[in-house]
Amino acid sequence: METSAPRAGSQLAATTARHSTSYNAGLLPVPSRDELAEMAASCQGSFEGNFESLDLAEFAKKQPWWRKLFGQESGPSAEKYSVATQLLIGGVTGWCTGFIFQKVGKLAATAVGGGFFLLQLANHTGYIKVDWQRVEKDMKKAKEQLKIRKSNHIPTEVKSKAEEVVSFVKKNVLVTGGFFGGFLLGMAS
Repeated sequence: METSAPRAGSQLAATTARHSTSYNAGLLPVPSRDELAEMAASCQGSFEGNFESLDLAEFAKKQPWWRKLFGQESGPSAEKYSVATQLLIGGVTGWCTGFIFQKVGKLAATAVGGGFFLLQLANHTGYIKVDWQRVEKDMKKAKEQLKIRKSNHIPTEVKSKAEEVVSFVKKNVLVTGGFFGGFLLGMAS
């Protein structure tokens, strides 16, 4: 019976066994550059198929942040889900957001209104004395400052965020439509 040529795994095992004695001698010494080159040369050419190297750092730099986070399949939801699913997802999330917004809004309005009521009650009974002339003077100063700062120039950060929102809405029309419809229903319930 003839012996066949050694396989790639056995060559690697033999090379590893040859170098393992140096690992047992010390506390995990690092192989020298020559030893690594010898190991690579003994294994080279014995693998089937062509392999090319991929620099993951360069690949990751070229990818947008959402692809890094969600993977290659992230994109407009129109590419991934049916129309009914998109409307359902948008409607449910919109309804939940609207319902919570309604409850929090009522709570905030009650707190602010109650606070004003208590301040007026304290002012009326004499616990607090308000200097209305000073309040009026401060309001005039604030109005003047607002007139000075008022301009038609929109900051570039606001423009870029607005462009992102418009782009998202254009790509996901069904989801955003369902969201706004659900939001209005949640506000009404």
